[in-house]
Amino acid sequence: MIRMTTALRSSVAIVAIAGGVTAAEAQSTLPPPNVSQTPATQAQSAAAPTGEIVITGSRIRRNPLDLDAPRVFVDQADIAKTGLNSINDVLQRLPSSGGGLNSKFNNSGNLGNPPDGGGVGAGAAEIDLRYLGSRRTLVLVDGLRFVNGASASGVPGSVDLNAIPESMIERVEVLQDGASAIYGSDAIAGVVNIITKRKQKGLVAQAQVGQYLKEGDGTTQNYQLSWGNGDSHRLSVVVGANYVKQGPVRSGARAISRFPAPYATACLPGTGGCSSFIPNGRFDILQNPFLPEDEGCTDPATCNPIVPATNPMLDLTLISAPTSNPTLANFRDFISKGPGNDRFNFAPFNFLQIPLKRYGAFADLNYELADNLHNSFKLLWNKRKSANQAAPLPFGIGVQAGITPVLDNTTIDVTNPFNPFGVTLDSSNMGFILRRFVEGGPRRFFQTVDTVYLVDTFDGNFGLFNHDWYWDVNGVYGHNLARQTMLGNINSANLRQALGPVDQCVGQKDIFNEKTCTPFNFFGGAGSITPEMLDFVTFVQHDRSEQTMWDFTGNLSGEIIDLPGGPLGLAAGLEYRDNTGRFDPDPKVAAGFSSDIPAQPTKGGFNVKEAYAELNAPIMKGVPGIDLLELNGAVRRSKYHTDSGQSFSHTTFKASGNYKPIHDLRFRASWAQGFRAPSIGELFGTQSRFDQTISDPCSNDSTAPQNFLNNATVRNNCINAGVPANGSFQQANPQISVLVGGNQNLKPETSKSLVFGGVFSPSFLPGFSVEANHYKIKVKGAIQPVDASVTLDNCVVNGDPAACALVTRVGGQITQIQGLLGNIAGIKTKGMDVNVAYHSRKTNLGRFGVTWNNTFLKNFDQIIPITGGTQTISREGTEQGSPSQGFPKWKSIGILDWDGAQFGASITGRYVSKLREIETPPHTMKAKFYTDLQLRYAPTADLASHFAIAVGVNNLLNTKAPGCDTCDLNNFDPTMYDIPGRYFYGRITAKY
Repeated sequence: MIRMTTALRSSVAIVAIAGGVTAAEAQSTLPPPNVSQTPATQAQSAAAPTGEIVITGSRIRRNPLDLDAPRVFVDQADIAKTGLNSINDVLQRLPSSGGGLNSKFNNSGNLGNPPDGGGVGAGAAEIDLRYLGSRRTLVLVDGLRFVNGASASGVPGSVDLNAIPESMIERVEVLQDGASAIYGSDAIAGVVNIITKRKQKGLVAQAQVGQYLKEGDGTTQNYQLSWGNGDSHRLSVVVGANYVKQGPVRSGARAISRFPAPYATACLPGTGGCSSFIPNGRFDILQNPFLPEDEGCTDPATCNPIVPATNPMLDLTLISAPTSNPTLANFRDFISKGPGNDRFNFAPFNFLQIPLKRYGAFADLNYELADNLHNSFKLLWNKRKSANQAAPLPFGIGVQAGITPVLDNTTIDVTNPFNPFGVTLDSSNMGFILRRFVEGGPRRFFQTVDTVYLVDTFDGNFGLFNHDWYWDVNGVYGHNLARQTMLGNINSANLRQALGPVDQCVGQKDIFNEKTCTPFNFFGGAGSITPEMLDFVTFVQHDRSEQTMWDFTGNLSGEIIDLPGGPLGLAAGLEYRDNTGRFDPDPKVAAGFSSDIPAQPTKGGFNVKEAYAELNAPIMKGVPGIDLLELNGAVRRSKYHTDSGQSFSHTTFKASGNYKPIHDLRFRASWAQGFRAPSIGELFGTQSRFDQTISDPCSNDSTAPQNFLNNATVRNNCINAGVPANGSFQQANPQISVLVGGNQNLKPETSKSLVFGGVFSPSFLPGFSVEANHYKIKVKGAIQPVDASVTLDNCVVNGDPAACALVTRVGGQITQIQGLLGNIAGIKTKGMDVNVAYHSRKTNLGRFGVTWNNTFLKNFDQIIPITGGTQTISREGTEQGSPSQGFPKWKSIGILDWDGAQFGASITGRYVSKLREIETPPHTMKAKFYTDLQLRYAPTADLASHFAIAVGVNNLLNTKAPGCDTCDLNNFDPTMYDIPGRYFYGRITAKY
């Protein structure tokens, strides 16, 4: 409380209270006014006479105002007030959100497959609650499961929100509580339930265009259209379509990302993050690369592999960039550090915001077969086209290159016409040769993703025990198909042939019998690779992935007997679900001949049979000291069977209580068990690579807190690992290859969560409420790898032999760190949500609203196994860096909102507390406060419900994102901050 009080006194917090959030971001803890008329689940098409409905987090009908668990409601009007173009961007602004993939992630190939087993997810959009990862947040559509995403780079375990057209969304309900006993696997951190339009009268059309005006980029067009035939027919129809086109923001167009170091203007002294893969080549070879004895060397004192101390390794590059055959006179020492260093600035080739197109359509048909029997059918189709871009391919050969097995073992034959050294370059006289493939242009990745989602439901009601009972049966089919094309990759088999003996190249076909070999010039520098060479070594890469889901559910709910507080409610049901997925990389990639990220095919699936039951017992109501007292309980039994033959069963329980001593005050608490079954990618994902940004403590310019230069223990451990004792070793590249992949022996992870809090809504001040909820979540056997940077530190700093066994060095250089998935020890997190809101009644000037919502992260601990015990890593208040993820101790959002007869305005404030990067010297990413403004106008009061315009600007004060030294890309954490610049937009809405 001291920290909260101090924060509230700070000027930033005062601004946050006054500024507030748009209603969409306001985390409204009460359902929208029409929620009792708009069912929360697909099956609930007929409201009970009392207006009781199903709210996310329970399958028993109840009064929507009796919320027994913390929930957030975001409706259409709220979304419109943000100026954002996707539902995931709106949800990721919630203080309880930890981020997730979004269009600010330019990940594809340039970083490789992430350690979580889900694939790159290029162009996808996800939601992560409580920083527990998107796979621990369950996404539903009308209370039913949605198919997981696909991006042609793996088999993700999360829903891609880009696959759901915004035009079909009525509202979103976010349950901030564990719900595995209600919904099954994945609902550890919470549930996001997207409620679609079931009824609509007339046509609604909306067009919005926005841009970063000063920079002239990031132009986005958003067109939404929907139509419904209203309430007057037995057949209710709602159809719609949408089109969204988002333009790119290039990294070179912002100061934060023009160079690999934040806000730099050059490759800084030290490595500065710039790459040693340069257009003119970097050559790590012996001073005198003599021939081995069996090839003509006669003096054992100077023959390889016997290398005298007077024959050291040289680190060379070209003086200039000749396009013909270079000679030894064309080489000079490679300048690694300081002004005028030779390193390559790869940063401006990337995207800060990726280009994206989404277009889709939906139809929702509801037919009243009889008074108590209904059929509904939902169809969704969506296409997403997205692109990513990275700098020209960094490739190289030699055992210290650590790129792919083929390249690491490639040699340059003495007969290669461009080899100036007069000997065959191999492991006996070469550490590595590195090159930047600028002639091939940037690496470009293009994804096309098609999603189809079908739901058919029969539901009805009947009388039993003098109460109404409701039933529904649902069949769900979902399919995602993704294709990706990559330009700028090299076929390493062809490269090896083109560098080998000239008589095995000239006039010879490659191993695929597709092209005729042309000798390759590895030594001529930028521009020396001719179109003929380019054609022989390059290929267009085609990857593919898909996921399919079949889900069948049956539910029954009703009331059994009357208790003193009301009827005893019961819900029960069965579910059968079958999920399959596969990832098929290009055949050349699968054969091991990619010079970029290696990959193998992945294929697998699982099915699950489940049964659940839920009780709601209103113990007492309307007596002195007990305005309401109810208890709730739920149980779910799940049995899984995987394609690998593994079977496991799990039972989860949940109990909660809801107590109102007086009408104005509510206390509630819940205890829940949870579990998450391993996803297809986690189980069956084949081994690949992730290029993680890591500072090697053994390097003489390391930014690691404890390193070779300042710690004797580290120095000794590094020397024992083969690093030169004289301190000359320098890390060649800031990105280190991490071996990632799935594990068919994974078990489900389990969790326990406790949530308790209260809501005060004084009757003497209508429209005002204050809510506080404390949460505590413990995940056991969490499915994730040990972070590679932690593995490296445990090896060289702590001397843990188990960690050292996972680190491979050649000549001092790290060529690989193993980071395969496992059921690591666990995760513990706790914190508090505090929400304050006031919404006035209608006055002559209109309605006013003030909302302020906060999440305070008290602790987030990752517990991993080490030799002889466990190690706890506390993340709260820190930036993880790679993969990018911040864990702010305080995240806040609020709104000052006014809606008049013709005019309206919203001022939004968003706050992220400071984050600390663990490096030397320590770096603090300062707290940031963003301000958004929207103005609305309807020409006349009569037209207010038919025609309106809105203009706005996000990041009104042009707040600069803090630079992140350890983040994967663009010196920027895309889970926490806005792209630098003011984003202006305008929108027209028409209703008929």
